[in-house]
Order: sequence, then C-alpha cells, then structure tokens
Amino acid sequence: MNHPDFRHLLACMDDVTSAAMDENTGPADPAEYHSLYGRLQDAADTLPPLYRVHVYEPFMLAVDKLSEAGFNSMLSRDPRKEREAGLFLDIAHAILQNSEAYEREATDAFQEVVSDLYDGFLSEEDRKGIKPPDESLIAPLVKWGRPQFGPYTWTAEAAAHFDIKTGIVNLPPANARHGLLAWSALGHETAGHDILHADKGLLAELQHHVYDALADELSNSTLANYWALRIDETASDVLGILNTGPAAGIGLIGYFRGLNKAYTGVPTLRNTGPQNDPHPADILRGYLAAETVRLLQFDNATEWAEALEEETDKDHSGILLGRTSLDVETAKKSAAIVARTITNARLNSLEGHALGQIQNWQNHDEKIVRNLRTHLSESQAVHDCVVSGMYAAHVVAAAVTASIAGEVPISDAFPRMTALLKTMHDANPSWGPLYVRHRGDLSPHRAYSRTAS
Repeated sequence: MNHPDFRHLLACMDDVTSAAMDENTGPADPAEYHSLYGRLQDAADTLPPLYRVHVYEPFMLAVDKLSEAGFNSMLSRDPRKEREAGLFLDIAHAILQNSEAYEREATDAFQEVVSDLYDGFLSEEDRKGIKPPDESLIAPLVKWGRPQFGPYTWTAEAAAHFDIKTGIVNLPPANARHGLLAWSALGHETAGHDILHADKGLLAELQHHVYDALADELSNSTLANYWALRIDETASDVLGILNTGPAAGIGLIGYFRGLNKAYTGVPTLRNTGPQNDPHPADILRGYLAAETVRLLQFDNATEWAEALEEETDKDHSGILLGRTSLDVETAKKSAAIVARTITNARLNSLEGHALGQIQNWQNHDEKIVRNLRTHLSESQAVHDCVVSGMYAAHVVAAAVTASIAGEVPISDAFPRMTALLKTMHDANPSWGPLYVRHRGDLSPHRAYSRTAS
C-alpha cells in the first residue's frame, strides 16, 4: 500500500470521458416568474435554520424586489446566463433541488463533501488564533446543472449581490451517477475558490508572495507574472490537495485527461497555456500537484509526489505559455516554488498564519483512508467505531484511490461512496434543527485523553 498504485487510472479516465459526453442538463431553468415564486414559497421549510436565515429569506426578499418585469429584463440582458441571471437561477436551483429531491442521495452526498471541505478551514477547531472569515458564514449550497461549464463555484462575494451569506457550487448532472474523479475536484472549488474569497485581501497577498518568490528564486519576471495572474486557480489547486490529500492530485491528472479525450480526442494533459486562460497549463498543474503533495505531512508524501511527477512527465511534449517556450526543469522548479509559497507563507490576512498550518494531510488521514478503502472494496457497512474521525474528504479520497488502484470497480465505488456520504449528511448537525455553522465547532476540549492518537 506504500507505493501509489495507478493501474486502473485509464478506466477512471474513461469514466470521466463518458460523463463529459452525457447529455443530461439537469432541471430546466425557471422561465416564468410566478411559477418560480410559487415553487420557492413551497420550499420555505425544507432548509435547516441557518440556511433559511442566511440564504432563503434574503433571496426571497430579492425575488420580491425584482418583480416579474425585472426578472424578464434580467433574462434578456444575460441570455447565456453567465452573469446576474446565471447566479440568480443557480441560487434558485440550489434551493429547489434540495426541496424537490432532485437526485436526493447524490445531492445530499455532494452537500456533505462541500460542507466538510468548508468546515476544514473555517471551524473554530481548525482556525485557532484566526479571526472568522469576512465574507461567508456557512458552507456553500450545491446544485446540478450547466454541464458545459463543468464544476464551478459562485463565491460568497458574488452571491452577496443578492444578500446571500454563502456561495453556490455546481457539478454537471452526469456526476450524480458517474465521473467519479470530478468529485476529487470539489476541494478545488470549495476549499479553494470559496475559501480564497472569504477573507479580504487573502488572494492579493498570495499573489504578491508568489510573484516575489518566483522573481527572486528564478530571476524570471515573465514566469512570475504568468503564475501570479492565475493565482485564484493555482491556489485553489493547492488548497484542494491540503484538504483532500494526494487523491486530489492523481484525481486532477485523470480528470483533465478524461475531459481532454471527450473534447479533443486526445487523453493527455495540455502543454499549452493561452494568455487569456485564467488556469495554468494542465502540465503545470500536474507538476504543482506533485510539489504540493511533497509538502504534506504524512509518511509517504515523497513516494506520492514522485509518482505524480512521473505520471505528469508521460504527457510532456513541449510547454508553451502564450508565445514563450518553457523547459521542463524550469517548469518543475517554478511549481515547487509556487506550492511552497502558497502552503507556507505567513499571511497578514490570516493573522500571521499559513494555509498549511490550518489544514494539511497527515498520517491519521491516510490511516482512515486505508480503512475506508478496505470497507469500500468489501462492500461492508462503515461505522464510527470502525473508522474513527472519518470525514467526507476521507470518503472521496478512499473511493478515488481504491478505484484507480483497481481494488474496487468504479461502478461499485461510486454508489458505495454516495451512500456513505448520504448517511453522514443525515447526521450532520449543520443540517439539523440547531444553528450549528460548522460540525468542527462541536469539539470538546479535554484535559486528558485515555488513548493515544
């Protein structure tokens, strides 16, 4: 188990390709104001108290103020639904899909992963000595739709235009049933974008640190500028791995390969990075994943990092960033600098703490994942007494790594994963009758422990 096993990565990539080519677009966008208003009224009691106060009630006030004329005008101004209409409808979908039981098990499983990843950075247990976030109070809501955009998030900053106190995270509807590796991207969306936009000044501070580190260590302002201008996507990759462990790294590589096969017919990481693309080139993201894993605090981090680097090397064919060629050794050095800076830089916006201090992947996380992989492969029930300290990120990591290693067919791993996550969601106090913002807040501080950790 020590050496990472990627023998069935191709099957997982094919699963991604199949999901990407699925034509399911999910529930239709509401096109008529009064019908939408009535459906939203019926949803009033279906969200837990925190989400009624911070999402449902302010959104209903916004719907009232908008009126039928304003609704129709909004749709006509944003016909592609990429701006205000897209955000408005996605908030509505998040409320209605929960209320109307669209893909009930998968939706609750999806919500549990997003809630857990958000909790990992913002609960009092993990955020000791750091002020609460500026923009967001509770974990984002989830929805299915817009497969042409893939996984994406509306941050709390964006949702604040409708007085909503959280973000919205989307997955393509096909990923409710297949495309397992898309779930490993949820750390990028939730522990990444949503966290980076929750604290004022955090993203800009990271951008300055990354630029300065690259300019100082490589004396290459062009490359420093390239990474710094893509800090949102870059830091989101790093944060996803800090939260979900090495599974997010191999998941990223397999996911991009599967998508590229669906859209171009070529199942490899792209080596080009257009100037107008806010994402780094795929090949750089593979190396960034390897270097981030190298910084994780579990015993086999080096073996995992080397395996991810070797896997990325397979797709290297000549890196071109805009019009500038980049040799592979410089690419790897830059990725190492970026990973180290984002993980370890002490940030004023976090009261002098580093992101890697708030969340990191450790030996106890790997132990939980190993136990879960055994239970997923044997289709056994998983109880708290068997896997102590289990969180949703562990379940996703176990399903991804077990499938890639061939310990369990992906067709079995996916429903077993969602069934377990659904059970966890049903027990999540943030979705119960009390006003519990983060599950991690409900952690007693004991003076003495009877058992060693």
